[in-house]
Amino acid sequence: MQTDHLHPSALHLVCGKIASGKSTLTRQLASRAHTVLISEDAWLSLLYTDEIRNLSDYVRRSGQLRSALGPHVESLLRAGVSVVLDFPANTVGHRRWMKDIIDRSGAEHQLHYLDVPDELCKQRLRTRNSEGSHPFAPTDAEFDEISRHFVAPVAEEGFRVVRYASLAEEGG
Repeated sequence: MQTDHLHPSALHLVCGKIASGKSTLTRQLASRAHTVLISEDAWLSLLYTDEIRNLSDYVRRSGQLRSALGPHVESLLRAGVSVVLDFPANTVGHRRWMKDIIDRSGAEHQLHYLDVPDELCKQRLRTRNSEGSHPFAPTDAEFDEISRHFVAPVAEEGFRVVRYASLAEEGG
């Protein structure tokens, strides 16, 4: 149920492994008019400084953040503001939370799937870690541990998927 028909809202979601280019893409998407970016990494690093030391810490804190931000995202969408959600839509459970927001708000959506090979992601991750340009610096072993939980989106989930394989070659 959108109130501003001149600027219909949309929820943009991103799916891709660590260092696949999700944050780069979300910044590009958020440059559109009437669009805000909400970044999980930014919120987690500000709210839980030095509290996320392993995957279970991340899962707990991310869940708390999703619970707090879900209603806010819905209200933005109902107000006609588009939202780029820089939260990894990498599991069926995370995507179900996002689909609930879409269903309750009535907003349009796109799930941007960055299909980038693991080795390229790891190469980018090592570069990012050495530059210190990201609030979290997972190791290759942590990349592997987290990636074991990754599930690519399937049609039965009901998302409008935009797949990006070319970002692998472009370095995005």
